[in-house]
Amino acid sequence: MTKGRPIRAIVAVASLSALLGTAACTSSTNQASPGNAGSATQSNANWDEKGPITYAQGKDTAGVVQAEIAKWNAAHPNEKVTLVELSDSADQQRADMIRRANAKSGEFAVMSVDIVWTAEFAANGWLEELPADKAPMDGFLKSAVDGATYFNKLYAYPNTSDGALLYYRKDLLDAAGVTAPPKTWDEMKQICDKVLPGQSGMSCYAGQHQKYEGLTCNIAEAVNSAGGEFITADGKPAVDSDAALKGVQWMVDGFKSGMIPKEAITWKEEESRTAFQNGKLLFLRNWPYVYQKAEESSSKVKGKIAVAPLPGLSGPGVSTLGGHNYGISKFAKNKGTALEFVKWMNNEEMQKNRLEKGSLAPTREALYDDADLQKQFPYLKALGESIKTAKPRPKAVKYGDVTLAIQDQTYAALQGQKDPKAAFTELQSKLQSLTQ
Repeated sequence: MTKGRPIRAIVAVASLSALLGTAACTSSTNQASPGNAGSATQSNANWDEKGPITYAQGKDTAGVVQAEIAKWNAAHPNEKVTLVELSDSADQQRADMIRRANAKSGEFAVMSVDIVWTAEFAANGWLEELPADKAPMDGFLKSAVDGATYFNKLYAYPNTSDGALLYYRKDLLDAAGVTAPPKTWDEMKQICDKVLPGQSGMSCYAGQHQKYEGLTCNIAEAVNSAGGEFITADGKPAVDSDAALKGVQWMVDGFKSGMIPKEAITWKEEESRTAFQNGKLLFLRNWPYVYQKAEESSSKVKGKIAVAPLPGLSGPGVSTLGGHNYGISKFAKNKGTALEFVKWMNNEEMQKNRLEKGSLAPTREALYDDADLQKQFPYLKALGESIKTAKPRPKAVKYGDVTLAIQDQTYAALQGQKDPKAAFTELQSKLQSLTQ
C-alpha cells in the first residue's frame, strides 16, 4: 500500500458514501423536456470577447477547485472566475443547469457536465460547439473526447474521466498457480473453478446488479464486451443483435449458475465492495475508489489484492466511461475567457494536481504513463488501460428514459421474470420510440 497525502485524499473523497460511484455512473431522470436530436444550432460565438465569468459544478468534494480558480484569478485580474457550487445530487445539478438554459440565461458561462448529459445539452442548443482550431484535442484520451462529442462535433472539454476495474484476490490466484488475471469470461470461470473449491463461502464474481444507474453501467459493459451496443453512432437502437444478447445472457447465466451470488441482485457499489473486502468474492467489478478502501487496516483483504481491466467475451472487456466535461453555455457572455479558462484548467499540470490532491482521474493520456504517479496510485496503469477502450453509455437526448428502460428490462431478465431475448426485444422497441 502506498502511504502519504495522495492516498489520504482518496479516503477523503471515498468516505462520502452518498457520492461513491456517482462520478462514473450518475443517474439522470428527465426533469425537463429535451428537444429533438440534431436541434443544436450553428455556433456564432464571439471567441474574442473577454471578461468575468461564472463556473458552476457540484460540490467540490475533492477540495481542489477553489484553489485552482484562485490561481487563475491572480493571473487574470480582468477575467475573474466565480465558482458556484451546486447540490451534491447529480439530478439536482442537471435541473439547475436546465432551468437556466430554458430561460436562455448565461449565468453559468462554464458548467461541469456529466458525460451522459452531453447529448441532451448539445441537441437542445444549450452548449456552444467548440471549434477544432481553438480547442485541439491532441494528447487527450480518445474515449474522453468521444464522451464530449455529439454527432461528430465537440460540445465540451474533457475534464475528468473514470473507468471500471476488475479487482481480484491475487494471493489466492498465486496459491493456485495462476500467474495472470483473466482476459475473457471463460478464463475467469476457469480460474474460479480452480480456486473456489478450497474457499468456503466465496463466490466467483459480482458487480452492481440492483436496479439503478449502476446496472446500466454493468449491462452496458457486458453488451459492449460481447461486441454489441445499445445505440449505434448514428442514433439507432441495436439491442436486438446476437452480440448484445450474448452480453445479457452471460450475466443471466451467471446468476443461474451461482457464479454471481443470488444476493448480488440487490448490490450497489458499497454492498459489492463490502462483500469483496469480507472475503466473499474472488473477482469484483467496481470503480477505482475501492482500491484504497480495500487496503485500509481494517480490511480483511489488505495486501492480498490486485487490479486489471475487465474481461470480455473473447478478449479484454470494455468499461463504461465515466467522468465530467466542461461545457460553455450558448447564452453566456465572455466566451473567449470561458474557453481559455477551460483549456487552462485542463492542461497537463492542472490535471496532475487534481489527481494528486483530489484523486480525480485525468483525461490527459500521458499522465497514466507517469512512473511517479503510478507509484502513488498503484491502480493507475490498469485504470488507464480501462479508460482507453471505455465507451460512454448510450448517447441519447432522452437519456433519463433510456437508462430506465435498460434497467427495467435487464433487471427482469436477471430475476428470471423474462427470457433475455424477449426482454431485449421489448427494449429494442422502447428505445426506438425514445430515439425517434
